[in-house]
Amino acid sequence: ASFSPDGTWVLTASSDRTAKLWSVESGECFRTLEGHGAELTVASFSPDGAWVVTASKDRTAKLWDAESGECFRTLAGQSGAIYDAKFS
Repeated sequence: ASFSPDGTWVLTASSDRTAKLWSVESGECFRTLEGHGAELTVASFSPDGAWVVTASKDRTAKLWDAESGECFRTLAGQSGAIYDAKFS
């Protein structure tokens, strides 16, 4: 799990092929990011909290707009599962 830079959200990656954005305050799921074809291995916030990156055993990574939940770009081409992805 990854906390947003401002500490208000928790981002989780799941074997159900989704990432979920949770409110720290209420514990409620705010948004579900769907689109991977296999279980997710990691989900991380960008340093400014505006973006999310997810990686999956489907051999793709995806960039998401954290506010809207829209997938901005799918990065494909790995020959195997992707186990790590983060912003620097």
